[in-house]
Amino acid sequence: MFLTISTTGTPERPATDLGFLLHKHPERAQAFSTSHGTAHVFYPEASAEQCTAALLLEVDPIALVRKGKGKGRGGAPDAALAQYVNDRPYAASSLLSVAMSTVFKSALSGACKAMPERAAAPMELRIDLPALPARGGAELVRKLFGPLGWTRVEAEAVPLDVKFPEWGDSRYVRLVLEGELRLADALRQLYVLLPVLDDAKHYWVAPDEVDKLLRAGEGWLAEHPEHKLITSRYLARRWGLTRQAMERLELVRLAEADDLDVESVDNAVHEGSDTEERPVPLAVHRRDAILAALTAAGAGRVLDLGCGQGQLVQALLKDPRFTEIVGLDVSMRALTIASRRLKLDRMGERQAARVTLRQGSLTYTDKRLKGYDAAVLSEVIEHLDLERLPALEFAVFGSARPRTVLVTTPNVEYNVRWESLPAGHTRHGDHRFEWTRAEFRAWADAVAVRHGYGVEYVPVGPDDPEVGPPTQMAVFTLAATNETTTATTDEKEAKAA
Repeated sequence: MFLTISTTGTPERPATDLGFLLHKHPERAQAFSTSHGTAHVFYPEASAEQCTAALLLEVDPIALVRKGKGKGRGGAPDAALAQYVNDRPYAASSLLSVAMSTVFKSALSGACKAMPERAAAPMELRIDLPALPARGGAELVRKLFGPLGWTRVEAEAVPLDVKFPEWGDSRYVRLVLEGELRLADALRQLYVLLPVLDDAKHYWVAPDEVDKLLRAGEGWLAEHPEHKLITSRYLARRWGLTRQAMERLELVRLAEADDLDVESVDNAVHEGSDTEERPVPLAVHRRDAILAALTAAGAGRVLDLGCGQGQLVQALLKDPRFTEIVGLDVSMRALTIASRRLKLDRMGERQAARVTLRQGSLTYTDKRLKGYDAAVLSEVIEHLDLERLPALEFAVFGSARPRTVLVTTPNVEYNVRWESLPAGHTRHGDHRFEWTRAEFRAWADAVAVRHGYGVEYVPVGPDDPEVGPPTQMAVFTLAATNETTTATTDEKEAKAA
C-alpha cells in the first residue's frame, strides 16, 4: 500500500520544507507500528527543487483477519478473495487512512511550529496512488476530487491483466492529483475519500466517526456536490449516523449561506437555560391560546415551526385530536433538547408515530411542509432580521400554505409593565425587533392580502386597557376559494410526480 506526496521549490523556499510540514526528516527513514502492520516514511528524492515523501504501509494479513473477527473487509473480504490472500496489503483503503492519521497527525491538523506560515499557505502538490479501489470507477474518482481545487485529476483504470485486455478493467485505478492546495487540506481529503471510494472499512463504524468526518471535511464537505454519497459511504451506510452527519452538515451550509458562524445559527437555546418568558404563566397562557385556536380550526396535522425545546410539541402530543405533529427548527441543539424532553427514545410505537422532529430553516421553501392543516410560529418572527421576513412569509404562506397559520409575538407596548426590563430593551437578547399592536397588524394584514388568507387577532395573557396584552396572536385562515385552488394544484403536482 503506497502513497507519495511531491512538491517543487526554489532556493528561497526549498521543496524540502515538506519535511517540516510532515514532521518527518528527509534524511531519515522512519517506521511506525500500526494495529495492522508497519508504516514506513522515507524520501525517494529531497532537494531544494524537488521533494517527494513516500508512505509505505506493510499490512500483516494474519493480524488483519484475527482482529477483524469475521466482520468488515478484514475478516470477510470479497467472495472471490480468500481471507489470507486479498487486496488489503496493496490497495489504498481505510487502512491507509488510519495510518495517515497516525503518522501525519500534526500535518492533518495543519500544525507546524517551525513554519506556521508555510503550513497555512497553498503549495504545489502532486499526490500519486498507484492502486486505489474505486467502486464507481474512474468517473466517480473525478467526481469526488474534481470539485476540491485540484487542477489535474487523473484516474487511470488498471486492467485485470495486461496480457489479456479482453478481460477488461479491474475496480482499481491509478490516481494522480496535481494542484496548489494547503497540505493539510489535501491530507484531509484523502483521509475521507480513500475509504469512500473503497466503500468499505476494516473496523466497526462507531458514533465518533461522525465527528471524525466533520473535522476532516471542514471547509469542503458541506458544499461538495456529492456530500450525500460521501457521508453515507464513509459511515458504512449506517442510517442513524448518516442522518446525524447530514443534519450537522446542513447547519454548516445554512450558516455559510448567511455568512454566519455555526454557533450563531445554532444558538436558539442553551441546555442550562429555558427560553420561555417570565413569569411562567404567560407561557402557559400562550400555549393554551394556541391549543384553543387549533382545536377551533379542526386541525389534526400540525407544524410547529421554530419548535425550540419542544414545549408546544409536548402539549400537542397530550391531545389525541392532533394526529400528526412536526417540530421544525434550525438548531440541532434545540432539537436534541426537544427529543430528550419528549423522551422519544422511550416513547411507545403508536405515540412515536405521531411526532417528527426535523432540522430546517424557515426562510427556505420545503416541500415536506405542504399539505398540513395548521402551522404555528410561536415567538419566532422576532428572532429574524426584518429583511428576512419576506422569505419566511413566502415559505409558509406562499409555499407550504396550511389552512390555518398561528403567529404569536411580543407586544412591545406591554414592556413598560415589566419592572425588571430596562426602558428601550427587548425581552430577549436575540430579539431583532418587537412590534406594537399596530405594527403587527399592519404586517399581518398585508401578508393575508398577498396570499389569500383572512386574519383575526387574539390577545394572549392579561389584556391591559392601556397597553394591551403581553403577547399578540394572529390567526390566519386560508380563504375557501384559495383552499380549493391549492388542493387542485397539489393534485396536479401529485399526478405529475
